[in-house]
Amino acid sequence: MAVFTVWAISVLSFIIIELPEGDNVDKAIDQFMQSGGATNMEIAQYWREYFGMDRPQHIRYLIWMGNLLQGDLGLSLWHHPCDSIFQQRLIKEVIGDRIWLTVVLTGFTIMVTWTFAIPVGIYSAVRQHSVGDYVFTFVGFSGLAIPDFLLGLVLMYVAFAYFDQSVGGLFSAEYDAAPWSFAKGLDLLNHLWVPAVVLGTSGTAGLIRVMRNNLLDELGKPYVVTARAKGVHPLKVIVKYPVRVAINPLVSTVGWLMPSLISGSIIVSVVLSLPTLGPVLLDAILTQDPYLAGFIILMAGVLTVIGTLVSDILLAVVDPRIRLVDR
Repeated sequence: MAVFTVWAISVLSFIIIELPEGDNVDKAIDQFMQSGGATNMEIAQYWREYFGMDRPQHIRYLIWMGNLLQGDLGLSLWHHPCDSIFQQRLIKEVIGDRIWLTVVLTGFTIMVTWTFAIPVGIYSAVRQHSVGDYVFTFVGFSGLAIPDFLLGLVLMYVAFAYFDQSVGGLFSAEYDAAPWSFAKGLDLLNHLWVPAVVLGTSGTAGLIRVMRNNLLDELGKPYVVTARAKGVHPLKVIVKYPVRVAINPLVSTVGWLMPSLISGSIIVSVVLSLPTLGPVLLDAILTQDPYLAGFIILMAGVLTVIGTLVSDILLAVVDPRIRLVDR
């Protein structure tokens, strides 16, 4: 089923990218010329032949998939803002460091989210109706209600107006185009916290609510009452049994966490000027760049399938009851 699902995703991705009417090569070149670039008809004809614009759609799909299976991601219509001429760009060059920066940013956000959400959810369930529970509940609902991009704009304004600091991007100006080094890595870590807070606010709030409600259901069940009556240590009663069951819905979300490692939040990336794959995907869709947009969407779909498999395995590890089958 995984192989069939990936194939279906590849077909749908290619069809959706080509749904808008018109010549995508002409649209990309027109957009490039409007930004001050220069091109000619020979370049346009080359791109039409490369993408097989004169061939049926299914033939173009077969060519694209054949190249992907051979490890050739193909060429992209995406151009750098500093380009003065419309030139060839390998998709590997376009995504370049962006894919790794997206993985680092989203991975760091997920780590912070889970590290904070699970303990807070446990505390809110154990200390139900306490002051701390009400505070975390208020913060949680606020995090769910405030859009990520709006929170990003507010943080950018506060940092610039009151601390005279720019929080956009992932690097300082002197390290933006510099080669990788230990100093550039430290500069990246110094800039990660703002997008991590923005991207992780709603996710943290949601995980806290899920963890709290599931754990409350488990704490009222007879096996917990029996364990407490037998004198089992309170921490062991909570962590060893109810938490393992209550965490199941969180583990099952791994299926949609993995594709977020690639796509991330497009709107937040645009607002904060983050060099991730989100803005590249948005630009590829707007310019109808078939190979670039199709590859990113296909990669996100493949990661969804892999994430679903990983979540199934983790669920069986966390909860042994899932491994039981009827004989």
